[in-house]
Amino acid sequence: MYEIDKQKFGAFVAQLRKEKNYTQKQLAEQLYISDKAISKWETGGSLR
Repeated sequence: MYEIDKQKFGAFVAQLRKEKNYTQKQLAEQLYISDKAISKWETGGSLR
């Protein structure tokens, strides 16, 4: 099974979000999740 590098994934999400000029809240609304989840992803805290 593969292990996802949380730091790299978070940096990737943040980069794509910023390219689209979305706030964390706007991205969260598009994905039907909380903005707190986006923050956790981007800081490498969690992928859940």
